[in-house]
Amino acid sequence: MARANKKIWSVYLLRCADDSLYCGIALDVEKRLEAHNAGRGARYTAGRGPCEVVHREGPLAHGDALRREIAIKAMTRSEKTALVRALRTRSRPRGQPAAAARAEGKSA
Repeated sequence: MARANKKIWSVYLLRCADDSLYCGIALDVEKRLEAHNAGRGARYTAGRGPCEVVHREGPLAHGDALRREIAIKAMTRSEKTALVRALRTRSRPRGQPAAAARAEGKSA
């Protein structure tokens, strides 16, 4: 019997201040980002802040989120960067140059 109160998980990818990438899962990505930036999120991100969310996938079941996290962590840095770039390209309004989309993202 399926439980009606299943929790919805997200997989996220952070870019740290040192330009490294960190992948994790969370029920509330914004709250988790606050924890990372406060030095409480993960040992890896402590001292590497501030971090920003550059990629997010979900909603996912917990098991699916864990499997996707493992798959992303197994990617090379260039593959992770391509994943981030693909998301930004899809979320950009048609006809808007990539540089303009990046500038908008930094000013927000």
